[in-house]
Formats: sequence, structure tokens, C-alpha cells
Amino acid sequence: MSANLSRTASYDGISRFNHWIIAAAIIGMICFGFYLSEFVESGPGKGQMIGIHKAVGVLILIFGLWRVGYRLKQGFLDEASVMPDWQRLTAKLVHIVLLAGIIVMPISGIIGSYFGGRTTNVFGLFTIPAGREIEALSGMGHWLHGAYGWLMVGALALHVAGALKHHLVDNDSTLTRMIRQQ
Repeated sequence: MSANLSRTASYDGISRFNHWIIAAAIIGMICFGFYLSEFVESGPGKGQMIGIHKAVGVLILIFGLWRVGYRLKQGFLDEASVMPDWQRLTAKLVHIVLLAGIIVMPISGIIGSYFGGRTTNVFGLFTIPAGREIEALSGMGHWLHGAYGWLMVGALALHVAGALKHHLVDNDSTLTRMIRQQ
């Protein structure tokens, strides 16, 4: 933990920007992925939407590497209030799952696509070429992408519930220090 950051009352502007941009992107992509998986019938239209999902995922990976690296470099603030050990441990585990998911989700999707013999065109900016089809690796990537997606849903729910609990029940600054400079 960075001694400099732990003494401040809130996260800096870059941290807050990174948090909210990646939060919106990840939540949007999980919703879009679930929609594609459960409600869109196979066909050319679904293929085009999957292409958009993949392209956005690559952009999230690029920004996510910055976001995770910045967070690890900056460290985390000390707890805003005294918590029982189980809550502190749960909060740390949820943060680990969420930060890892920023990287795991796009990489697992890329692995599934690459070893499935499919290219990934990132909005015409660049293309990740198709790799040699290796069904086991493609299947593993797709499985991890789906399984970690559900893990992210649970972690996001706990993260939001914890922030609201700190704000509404504990009446501490846990939520507000990620919203504004204090």
C-alpha cells in the first residue's frame, strides 16, 4: 500500500475516473454478453454483435491494463471505518476478483476466439488474427469467460451492497471517497 495514498481521505481524480469508466464498461459488457448468449438467435446478426462484443472487450483489456496497473501502483485507501475481520477479508477478496476480472474476462474471450479459428477486428483499428484451431484451448477460454462472468456478477453485487451498507448503515466515507474529492 502506498503510504502517500493511504493518508488521503479520497481517491485521486484519475483513480475515480478509471473506476467509473471500467465499471460502466464491464457492467455493460456483462449485460451485452448475457443478452447475446440467452436472447439472440444464431445467424449473421448475432455474429456481427459478437464482433462488437469482442472489439469492445479488446479495448477494455487495453484500458483495463492501465486501470489495474495504476491501482496496484497507487495502492488502496485504509478502511473508512472499523470492520469485523470477515468484512475486511470479504472486501479484499471482492476487490481481487473484480480487478482480476478486468484482465481475465477479455483475455479468456480472446483465447476462446483465437483458438476457435476466429479473427477479432477491433473497429478497423487493428485485427487479432485467427490462430490454429485447438478445440480444448478454445473451449477452456469460452468456459472461463462464462464462468468468470458469473463470478463477476456476484462480486459486483457484493461490491455495490458493501458500498451502500457503508454509506447507509455505517455512515462512513467508503462510497463518497470514490465519488468526489474530500
